[in-house]
Amino acid sequence: MGVSVPPRGENVTTSTLPPTELLTDEENVAATYRQLTLFIEEYVERSDANGVVVGMSGGVDSTLAASLAVDALGPDRVFGLLLPCNLTAEAGSHDALTVAEALGIDYREIHLQPLVRCFEDLLVGDEDRDERIRALGNATARLRMTCLYYAANTRSKLVLGTGNRSERLLGYFTKHGDGGCDLLPLANLYKTEVRALARHVGLPCRIVEKPSTAGLWAEQTDEDELGASYDRIDAVLHYVVDRRYRAETVAEELDIPIETVWEIVNGHVETHHKRRHPATPGRERTE
Repeated sequence: MGVSVPPRGENVTTSTLPPTELLTDEENVAATYRQLTLFIEEYVERSDANGVVVGMSGGVDSTLAASLAVDALGPDRVFGLLLPCNLTAEAGSHDALTVAEALGIDYREIHLQPLVRCFEDLLVGDEDRDERIRALGNATARLRMTCLYYAANTRSKLVLGTGNRSERLLGYFTKHGDGGCDLLPLANLYKTEVRALARHVGLPCRIVEKPSTAGLWAEQTDEDELGASYDRIDAVLHYVVDRRYRAETVAEELDIPIETVWEIVNGHVETHHKRRHPATPGRERTE
């Protein structure tokens, strides 16, 4: 089954966009924070786990996820794993260390570059350069996932994912990499909503406002790769995917180039497979 979005030129609803429903109101932000802490607490309890392991990058998503976990479970049941993988990751690692210490959680830092180099030496051949860079980025994300699950398994904990709705709707994650986790508390929040929640709990402005990055290579940022700011991305996804407005209406009323709107929408449609379980034959047995 494919993804359904309003086709070009089709009026699905009225032409004037209503106010956004993105999370900004302080009362709703506070209520959402309480709901998410309760979600983590109840899920860990039902799973009979000792707590959670969080991959910490020093960015707003992982910092907010770790803060939620500490408020839900207490610092003794949250373990942070810092997994930098390139020589330019020092700033992120410093922020992650600062956050872990401020939250009072146990943590460990493991530099992945030796593992990545070993992986590259063993497998890399004469592939196209761009394909090789992308594949190594995905491999690095999967090495991080492997480290997180090792830490979780040896501590009888769950892996707490840090991805948000913007990333998921655009497929901006690695299958079985940063997409691999046991619970994903930020899954229904767009990046702009994550930042609103982070401000609500008083996370440092440096972390809330700094450019988001997967940290897979030097100078890489999410918005450079995605081709638009998160403010634009979230608005387009909210109106086209969530509320079924046609792309032309969104482009005109938000004053965004139509080419940018369609790039965002197509990015959502073309990554549908990343949000699905593995494909199976039509006949299924009850598990």
